[in-house]
Amino acid sequence: MANNKQRNQYDKQDHVTNPWLYAIKIGFFAGLIWGIVRWMFFEMNFTKVLPGFVADPFFKASFLKTGWGEVVSIGAFIIFSIVAAFLYKVILGKLRGPWPGIVYGLVWWAILFIAVGPLLGVMPGITKAGWNTLYTELCVFLLWGVFIGYSIAFEFTDEASREPAKAQ
Repeated sequence: MANNKQRNQYDKQDHVTNPWLYAIKIGFFAGLIWGIVRWMFFEMNFTKVLPGFVADPFFKASFLKTGWGEVVSIGAFIIFSIVAAFLYKVILGKLRGPWPGIVYGLVWWAILFIAVGPLLGVMPGITKAGWNTLYTELCVFLLWGVFIGYSIAFEFTDEASREPAKAQ
């Protein structure tokens, strides 16, 4: 009987997720997962862009190609992804579905490959990168954007998960 009372009290508690801690968690896992995917694609020669393009202004490219450099590269991509998840939460956090995340990934790809990346010298120009690099990076950034966007949208717009178990 007491156990049943505790369960009913648990069911009535509000499920509240801290949006900023959640953005850190989503950004961390987005950076870890998609940073490793980018590293694998670089190793398989699908892309010419170093996995550590984010850390390129701070480290030599020769270091970023070593084992420890790859660890630093993935760590830098994790930090980049955490910042991107915060930005997504602030700008697009209330939108539902995967499409805002797809657009978000596309915008980041365009910023990095068309606007800022070639100017800073961390990316080859869009005309010099090659089709394999462009397609591979576009796909990775689209999936990365969907991962961030859809995870945040699902957590903060899914009201059905907050209903008590016996609600009618």
